[in-house]
Formats: sequence, structure tokens, C-alpha cells
Amino acid sequence: MSAPRPELAHDSWARSKLAAIPCTQWLAAKVQLQTALQAVQRLPEHEQAPLLLDIKSDSAWWLVPHDAAEQLADVSSVTLLPLGSPLHCPPARRAVGGRVWLVGPDGSGRVIDPVYLAAALGPGSGPRLPAEAFG
Repeated sequence: MSAPRPELAHDSWARSKLAAIPCTQWLAAKVQLQTALQAVQRLPEHEQAPLLLDIKSDSAWWLVPHDAAEQLADVSSVTLLPLGSPLHCPPARRAVGGRVWLVGPDGSGRVIDPVYLAAALGPGSGPRLPAEAFG
């Protein structure tokens, strides 16, 4: 995860508060918590990527690349936070304020491939191919 001022994030976490990390290096794809947990079961192991859970608000956020909007446009269960929006995060290995990382950021910049995310969110959740594509 990339905070513009890491010392502010660490200070928030030291006080058991969430740190507001702006979505600048990635976007955050918000889904309902149960939907996210079901989708995790469908993802291949190599596509496990940072996933933030919030039990109190019944929400979850995957970190996705900047160009994910196009791939996720037809997935009705996903809301993308606009570029620069704050994502209120706990530290990678500890819950704070009802939020916890199911898969924590590891500093590598890893995000989930939006094509896999759309497929994992269930049948009919992603873009549909025209009938002509099948011959």
C-alpha cells in the first residue's frame, strides 16, 4: 500500500485508528461483504490480492488497477471509488475499527486482475460476449 505520508498512517495505527490512504496507485472496488467472501472462494490461488473487509458496514474492497473501470463496468455489484478517494485502512496485520485485511497489501503493489474479479463475482456479473462470438 502506498501512503503519501507513511508517518501519518503509522501514527493513526499506533492510536488504533484507521489511516486514510488515497486511491492514487490503484482504485478500490467496493462490494457487499458476503459477495466478496463468496467470490474469494472462486478465485484461483494466484489471483488472491489485497482485500479489505469491514464487518460493521458489511462492505469489502479489492485493490484494482487504474484501468479496471472498463472491465468492471457491467458488474452491478461493484462500485469503484474515484481516483484520489480515501480508503480508510487498518495496518496490514491487525484489525482496527471493524476493518481487517483478509489478504493484506505486501508492499509489492499487487492488485487483483479485474477480469478474474468480474468472473469470480458470479454468473452474469461480467461483460457478455455477443452471440456471433460463438460462431
